[in-house]
Amino acid sequence: MDYRVLLDDAMETARRSPDRGRVADYIPALAQADPTAFGMAIATVDGAVFGAGDWQHPFSIQSVSKLFTLALALAEGGDGLWAGVGREPSGNPFNSLVQLETEQGIPRNPFINAGALIVTDRLLKLTGDAVGAVRGFLQAESGNPEVGVDDSVASSEARHGHRNAAMAHFMASYGNLRNPVDSVLAHYYAHCAITASCRDLALAGLFLARHGIRADGSRLLSRSEAKRINAVLLTCGTYDAAGEFAYRVGLPGKSGVGGGILAVLPGRGTVCVWSPGLDAAGNSVLGVAALDALTTATGWSVF
Repeated sequence: MDYRVLLDDAMETARRSPDRGRVADYIPALAQADPTAFGMAIATVDGAVFGAGDWQHPFSIQSVSKLFTLALALAEGGDGLWAGVGREPSGNPFNSLVQLETEQGIPRNPFINAGALIVTDRLLKLTGDAVGAVRGFLQAESGNPEVGVDDSVASSEARHGHRNAAMAHFMASYGNLRNPVDSVLAHYYAHCAITASCRDLALAGLFLARHGIRADGSRLLSRSEAKRINAVLLTCGTYDAAGEFAYRVGLPGKSGVGGGILAVLPGRGTVCVWSPGLDAAGNSVLGVAALDALTTATGWSVF
């Protein structure tokens, strides 16, 4: 199978879309992204990687980092994590506060902002350095020591992160944070501000395609834990558009407002796509279209 041809064809199909979306501008540092950038990579379970377009250009991974934060928190602390965060779709935007009061400070799932703050808090408690744990994992799995935090993006998010701060304080008022709010926010902004390429993320996500096995052959998660993360990715990984993503793409996936989407093909590999233009839900317009074209052409789907 010629993976490069598959990627080229999927990207070409996506480019026919009349809608290119809009670059995220509520975080000023992200507004500087090139709206024409477009890249895509496939990594296979044996560690081979193929790409097209801007697949080796680093970008701000934003909420794609939440996938790795969740995996590391479960690996370090086990299922006790789920006492503080749910596993259900929210049906609301990723930065909504609406459900927190009625549900007593327990976020619906680990991929909306409130839930990711809880996971970051638990990973910080377990490791003493949540962002360092995520960065180190990405470096190791991708084989790229240059994967790191863009401090300018983290600072920009912190300066404009009033809603995230409100969520964190609200959840702390219910006793659902173990660390000081300021520490949790700092680690949250930092791991969202990690920069990596489609190549890096595709390789880093292979542990989910390998049912919990890392690049060095060691086990990060049990097969059951990896299955469950993939399930939550499918139902919650693309915010309040998860149903549409499952309908069109048919794979577990995690998106970020930097324009990246990392999708998992259990037993086969991973696909990462990047294009900064977003739809109203915060997902890459061309990224979803390219993944749709790829799974339609290949039949790769969990359904």
